[in-house]
Amino acid sequence: MSRKIKIQIFPDGTIQAEVQGIKGKRCTDYIGILEDILEAKTIDSDYTPEFYQSDDVNVVTKQKQQLKRK
Repeated sequence: MSRKIKIQIFPDGTIQAEVQGIKGKRCTDYIGILEDILEAKTIDSDYTPEFYQSDDVNVVTKQKQQLKRK
């Protein structure tokens, strides 16, 4: 899934933003950025199921082998 921020502005001036495609607590890094861009202050936050997931981490293991000479 690609990373997106969905922003809705309602007629009463309420702004709703949702971060999509970013797993874990990293999605909360965008709260301050959105507040600055939208000149708004966060009043309430709800977390999507992605918040409770962890990022997939690729672990590369190097294995060294020594050949015996005859």
